Amino acid sequence: MADTASIIEQAYSAFNRRDMDGVLALMTADVRWPKAAEGVMITGKEAVRAYWTQQWKELDPHVEPLAIDLDEAGRACVRVHQLVKDLQGNVLVDGEVLHVFTVTGGLIAAMELGDAG
Repeated sequence: MADTASIIEQAYSAFNRRDMDGVLALMTADVRWPKAAEGVMITGKEAVRAYWTQQWKELDPHVEPLAIDLDEAGRACVRVHQLVKDLQGNVLVDGEVLHVFTVTGGLIAAMELGDAG
């Protein structure tokens, strides 16, 4: 669990610094990632790069992991404080969400949105 938690914490830190290459280096080539607003999953680092590049042109998201636990399937369930602002600094979202990560071979293979309720 320590290695998984470390990888996940590094990924959030890199994301919040807008270190695209740093966070993508922590993912498998065929990583699966949610496009939350559209309700679809995308596959691959380049798809994630394109998604975040567009997102960061429109929004200023910041995500801080609050707790990391493993579920019965060995996935890391991360309770996250999510603060999303528009580019003028207006708060759009301020609350907790659940991110569920599959880590394989020391890399993030998938992230899914969980039920924070």
